[in-house]
Amino acid sequence: MITVEQALALTSNTIQKTEVIHTLPISKALGYVLAKDILSPIDMPPFRQSAMDGYALGSTLEKTFTLIGEVKAGDDTDPELKAGEAIRIFTGAPVPSGAKAVIMQEKVEIQNNKVLLQEPALPDTNIRPAGEQIKKEETALQQGTVITAAGIGYLASLGITHIDIYKKPSIAIIATGNELVPPGQTLKYGEIYESNSIMFSAALSKSGFTDISYFKVEDAYDITLSLLENTIEHYDVVLISGGISVGDYDFVGKALGALQVEEIFYKVKQKPGKPLYFAKKSGTTIFALPGNPASSLSCLYVYVLPALFKISGQTNCDLKRSTATSKTTYTKKGERAEFLKALVQKDTVTILDGQASSMLRSFAMANAMVYLPEEITEVKIGDDIQVIHLP
Repeated sequence: MITVEQALALTSNTIQKTEVIHTLPISKALGYVLAKDILSPIDMPPFRQSAMDGYALGSTLEKTFTLIGEVKAGDDTDPELKAGEAIRIFTGAPVPSGAKAVIMQEKVEIQNNKVLLQEPALPDTNIRPAGEQIKKEETALQQGTVITAAGIGYLASLGITHIDIYKKPSIAIIATGNELVPPGQTLKYGEIYESNSIMFSAALSKSGFTDISYFKVEDAYDITLSLLENTIEHYDVVLISGGISVGDYDFVGKALGALQVEEIFYKVKQKPGKPLYFAKKSGTTIFALPGNPASSLSCLYVYVLPALFKISGQTNCDLKRSTATSKTTYTKKGERAEFLKALVQKDTVTILDGQASSMLRSFAMANAMVYLPEEITEVKIGDDIQVIHLP
């Protein structure tokens, strides 16, 4: 059994960025990682641009100017502007080449076609120079950038319509157990509702992973072997919920062994989530997570999501971590590292009740997990402890 730190290092060192690159319209690229540098095809702005509604001035020495015309956003003319002359101009409009400054409309008075300045205008005031934001052929966005809504707007403003991105992994979620039935059916004695797959799908979709397929497998070796062989062949990542232990009806481990996957580790010195399994085969990443819901979700956040981020080309893959001051006490009952469901409020954190590996109620109220390494056995009110922020 390995430590949490060893498991995280093995996962990070084993997972590799995908080599598959797709070209997407920018409208569909939200959340993807840029696979190549993007050079700007234009200066931005492409012309001298007014930053205000006001008046373009032919000089900055006079206090009174003769109004000779108007320029709106979208106009393609460059009217001649001499010293002592002014042109009405609007935000985003091209500034005449002869203009020395643009003065805000609130700082002038108009009398008989004359523009009277209420304060001096400084050279180049309220004029955005061509290429102020970026010049043609400069790097607009670097490889490895995660595309956000602002990034899409930025690229659109440069006239870019398509970009090269790293492909996100296809994911198979496999739920094991004869006792599991879909929500909505009437439970028979001994049955429980299957919740892990829909929970996994929600967590993955929240983080931008939507190429997900779901499979339910009976507790039978031949069926388990066949399904695992098929999903490992056709998916980039296989997530298995339950069945990895060594009970008489836990066939996942046996089937994976028969398929000769490369086991990286099995069992981590942590609570919850001790029976976590990680393996690779022919480019497919395999995680077998504990069947208990809180255990499996903890492992998904700590190990699986960072792995998916890395496969997708991201460089900062781990969930955000910080230090917060505890508002509660907590005492460990064992020597393993622990992940505790918690609620962060500003710079304080409350460790919630209901920490059992089968309980999701407290997880449903949590926005973070407290991480207690092996050496920390007790938390007191006022202690600074490590927090993992949930997406």
